[in-house]
Amino acid sequence: MAAAFGAAFLMLGTLNPFLLATGYLVATFSLMVPLSKDFVWGSALAYLAAGLIALPLGLFKIVPYAVFFGLHPIVNYLQKRFVRRTPFKVLCLIGKIVWFDLAMWLSFYVLTAMSGMTFPDFVVKYFYYVLFLGGSLFFVAYDIMIFLCQRSADLAIRRIRR
Repeated sequence: MAAAFGAAFLMLGTLNPFLLATGYLVATFSLMVPLSKDFVWGSALAYLAAGLIALPLGLFKIVPYAVFFGLHPIVNYLQKRFVRRTPFKVLCLIGKIVWFDLAMWLSFYVLTAMSGMTFPDFVVKYFYYVLFLGGSLFFVAYDIMIFLCQRSADLAIRRIRR
C-alpha cells in the first residue's frame, strides 16, 4: 500500500507542476509507514516500486525522489537505530547536508536541461548561493521535521495496532 500511495502522488505531481513538491513529500511520508513497523526492506521495496511505477509518466521529474526524497526516511531510520553518540550524529548531519546539496544540484540540472522546467531568474542567477547556503539551512529544518514526522507515523501505527 505504501508503494501504491507513493506512486499515485508521484504521478499526480508529474502531471501537475504545482503539485510536484507535494508529490515528493507525500511519497516520502508513505515510506514511513513500513518503517514504523521496522520493515526496512519493505520500505526500500516500496521506494523502488513507487519510483518504477511513476517512471513512465514523469521520466525526469522523479529524479529528486529517486536520488534523495525516497531514500531520506530510510537513512534517518538507520541513523536513529544505529547512531547513539552526538559526534556521530553531527557527522551524519553533515553527510546528509552534502548529499542533499548534491542531489538538488543534480535535480536542478536534470529538471532544467532535460525536462524543460523553468525557475525564477533570481534562482538561476544565484543558484549556487541559493543551493549551498539556503538549501543547507533549509535541510537542517527539513531533517528535524522528517524525524518528527516519523515519530508521528510511529505513534499513529501503534494506535491502529491496539
